[in-house]
Amino acid sequence: MSDFSDEGIKQAASAAVSAGQDIRERVRDLTLSAIRQRRMEASEVKNVVQALAEGITLGLDKRAHDSKQALSQAFAGLDAALMKSAEATHLALQQLSSNNHDFSSQDLKAALDNLKKVEQSFLDTLSEVAKKSSGHVKTELDELLNHSRRTGTDTGRQVATTLAAFSQRWASCFRRCRG
Repeated sequence: MSDFSDEGIKQAASAAVSAGQDIRERVRDLTLSAIRQRRMEASEVKNVVQALAEGITLGLDKRAHDSKQALSQAFAGLDAALMKSAEATHLALQQLSSNNHDFSSQDLKAALDNLKKVEQSFLDTLSEVAKKSSGHVKTELDELLNHSRRTGTDTGRQVATTLAAFSQRWASCFRRCRG
């Protein structure tokens, strides 16, 4: 795909879902490509998720017979891609901090704050799309969101792992620097 505009992403997501083949993988790959093009900043992730979610719901409208399964696969692909991006951020932060690059505590705090917003933005954006949806798509999106808010997402687990790792590093550095 070469068109990573919101509309291009929306159309590609719709096509992936309506085709019905390898939905999880196609949505994951589309999400990763779009995020790479736009950077892993919370505002850009929100725009990508919005376009993907709108495209997914368009594709679901064409698949009334198995839309619940298609939505579940599309959501899993989206979550897997966001988790992978959060994991890449974790590795980049790890490398920067271990190589003693000129990486200030403000830089680290900004990166971690941005990462914290990713899962919340992911779920909030899906919720906005659900509110605009109707019929079986709205019902299925609402069910999926309620379940995800109760049990969490893979993205959220990766973000929590990153935050925990860097909170410990930050605290130990702070103790060393003060002492």
